[in-house]
Amino acid sequence: RSKDRAIVTFTGFFLGLCVLVGLLNSHLSFGIYLAVLAAFHFSEFAITGLTNPQNLSFDSYLVNHSKAYGIAAVASWCEHIVTLYMFPELKSKSYITMTGLAICIAGEILRKGAMFQAGRNFNHLVQDTKAKDHVLVTSGVYSLSRHPSYVGWFLWSVGSQLILINPLCLVEIGRA
Repeated sequence: RSKDRAIVTFTGFFLGLCVLVGLLNSHLSFGIYLAVLAAFHFSEFAITGLTNPQNLSFDSYLVNHSKAYGIAAVASWCEHIVTLYMFPELKSKSYITMTGLAICIAGEILRKGAMFQAGRNFNHLVQDTKAKDHVLVTSGVYSLSRHPSYVGWFLWSVGSQLILINPLCLVEIGRA
């Protein structure tokens, strides 16, 4: 039990450190990306703790989301490095990075709003059976979209690739 708490604590500290390092390097698109990435994962844990504490665990950070997520993240970092080296002028388009940041913020607001609105009915794991106390939420952001947290996640994903100015990964997100 104390080992689990230590891992949760270290992860929170590490994500906070990544936000700080990213903000200190916000003159670089990767610095902005790092801050946005770490803030996303930390806020998933924090909002789950506020709205659905009985489901709070290390998994709430979503840092171990899936193998596909890890592969996509590494692919985006590799694309960023390769294009930074081969096409440095492409990475100097700060208006694209700022547009991506705005889209990430909009996605975060939508996703976290959905989590707040659903409260205890929100779960990071897809449920295949209805819990006795589960209530279908259909008001607020859920009246606009059946899965506003997924729409927010999609916006965040698109925005993150715009921040990095990664044309290949951006197109791949659109194909998914």
